[in-house]
Amino acid sequence: MSDLHAVLGAAVLAANLLAGVWGSVAWVRREPSVVFWYLLRTAQVVVVVEVLTGLLLLAGGRRAPGSLHFLYGVAPLAVALVSEAMRVGAAQRELAEVDDVEALERHEQALLARRVVRREMGIMSVGALLIVTLALRAVGSGGGLI
Repeated sequence: MSDLHAVLGAAVLAANLLAGVWGSVAWVRREPSVVFWYLLRTAQVVVVVEVLTGLLLLAGGRRAPGSLHFLYGVAPLAVALVSEAMRVGAAQRELAEVDDVEALERHEQALLARRVVRREMGIMSVGALLIVTLALRAVGSGGGLI
């Protein structure tokens, strides 16, 4: 199980780096990306599986390799949850600026939707890149990847 934990740690790094970079590039280009959301959700699933694996190791009597390893290992899950909450809040703020979405012309609705998605992508990309830094710290406090 320890080997699985190490492999999942590498997967957390790779998946979140890919999602974060992909989303950042799409955000800079002002182009919504469907692929980004698949990459992001995959990265989030990997984070959850990694944290659960680490917790199972702890429950089985295995000790964390460093005093901060546990903190840096669980923090990505917290970042993912906070990012999701921020994403929802940002979308609500964008929509709050419009009295009646249905009253907008079709083109204006599409522009509004693009603004919402772009804002969400920006927030979630930053979250994914923050998870990369936390995962790197978890690796550093745990003695390496594999």
